[in-house]
Amino acid sequence: MGFLEHLEELRKRLIRGVIAILMASGVCIFFGERLFSLISAPIVALLPKDSSLIFTSLPDPFFTYLKTGFIAGFFVALPYVLYEVWNFIYPGLHKHERRMAAPFIIIATALFYAGGAFAYFLVFPAAFKFFLSYQTVDLKPMIAIREYVSLVLLLMLAFGAVFETPVVIVFLGLLGLFDSALLKKGRRYFVVLAFVIAAILTPTPDVVNQTLMAVPMLLFDEIGIWVLVIFEKKRERELAKEASEETE
Repeated sequence: MGFLEHLEELRKRLIRGVIAILMASGVCIFFGERLFSLISAPIVALLPKDSSLIFTSLPDPFFTYLKTGFIAGFFVALPYVLYEVWNFIYPGLHKHERRMAAPFIIIATALFYAGGAFAYFLVFPAAFKFFLSYQTVDLKPMIAIREYVSLVLLLMLAFGAVFETPVVIVFLGLLGLFDSALLKKGRRYFVVLAFVIAAILTPTPDVVNQTLMAVPMLLFDEIGIWVLVIFEKKRERELAKEASEETE
């Protein structure tokens, strides 16, 4: 398959993925109010009794529900999107690697969901508690739903992406973009990169919340490297076996 054919195949897969997300989002939008109640629970639980979430323009609730429904649709459609990703990289894999479709989709989906849950149950309470600790008698929180929802959804997507690190490492490695030896040499640089990314994406300037993102990133990077090592050794054995069969 030539370069142009690869681009055409990528275009088809992207279109199918986008259609799946839009269809799932269309369904999720009908549950926008319930979904908003779910994602607002971490902050509502910490607000003083005389405070509540607010909106500062009439369309805010409507567009907030739309945004929430769209991101929820992405979460729902993720297994199919990963299926399309697998079909795109499938031709570049060896025979024994092509049997990994189901494990790839299941593991990648589970890791992304786990990243979102990690943000929701651990990061949000810690971050929101930090921010609200600055309220005083003269300073009361009046949190706009538009900014809150944008922050929450961004962090859930960011942590979901962070948890995908081992899957990305393994399959980019299998496609020949790099090998485990190169990743091992670059460990020290990735440590710095992880904390830089965490500092950019986390909403609070304190080290605790930045560490909550950086540590999983480093952990999953290490897992990805060693899983790639296993696949590389397996690929070497398969290639040696195929070579011996051809010579016989």
